[in-house]
Amino acid sequence: MSAHPGDLWRGFAGLRVVADVHGEAEAFIAAIEGAVAADMFVLQLGDLTDHGPDSPEVLRRMFALIDAGQGLFLLGNHDHKLRRALVGAPVRIQPEGLGRTLEQLDAAPDGPALKARAVAEIARAPAWIRDGGRVFVHGGFHPGMLHASPPPDAGTGKATGLVTRAIYGQVTGRMRADGFPDRVHDWVDRIPRDMLVVCGHDRRSTDGRPFVAEGLLGGRCVFLDCGAGKGGHLAWLDLPAWA
Repeated sequence: MSAHPGDLWRGFAGLRVVADVHGEAEAFIAAIEGAVAADMFVLQLGDLTDHGPDSPEVLRRMFALIDAGQGLFLLGNHDHKLRRALVGAPVRIQPEGLGRTLEQLDAAPDGPALKARAVAEIARAPAWIRDGGRVFVHGGFHPGMLHASPPPDAGTGKATGLVTRAIYGQVTGRMRADGFPDRVHDWVDRIPRDMLVVCGHDRRSTDGRPFVAEGLLGGRCVFLDCGAGKGGHLAWLDLPAWA
């Protein structure tokens, strides 16, 4: 990886930011093919696997983009959990989520190679990227991300500090009725004026389009997740290569 991840897409015509894929390979392929045809770099916001029909193919396509210098993915909470499972750490496995991904990888002819590559790539996936007036992150923003680079090995251990906010967002400590953590979005009000944050993780859309929020300081956040793998669809946002 270059000294600054944003340098990876400087030579491209644009940047295609792709939301949580969650195993929806066909939609991801469509996003990739359109980006490559338009000479755009693909930045995926994390959560490549779980829930959808073909997580192995999603991993194949993402790794091919990395090898070609045409793509990169951020660390998401599902990626972080997948790596922990693959290295034998104790994790809670939801049958329809991580359990489905592990079954698909076990059944894939190249499953062992995909597992090994996933362990390596998730280990070095950036937890966030600041690119001028833009911040790309999976779960949630914190002003500290404007002044610090993510740990180079954020994907390898227990999430702490800013990495916790980056991959899980902001939580209250309570659980919702559906068994998932209760999340809040107060952090949007701490985005500085003229700053754009693009994140995934939370499906806040109510009309099938990415949800845009403006905070009290005048900064904006695009919540790009539109529910791929969970009954919705895959969304992406095309931006200039230069911030």
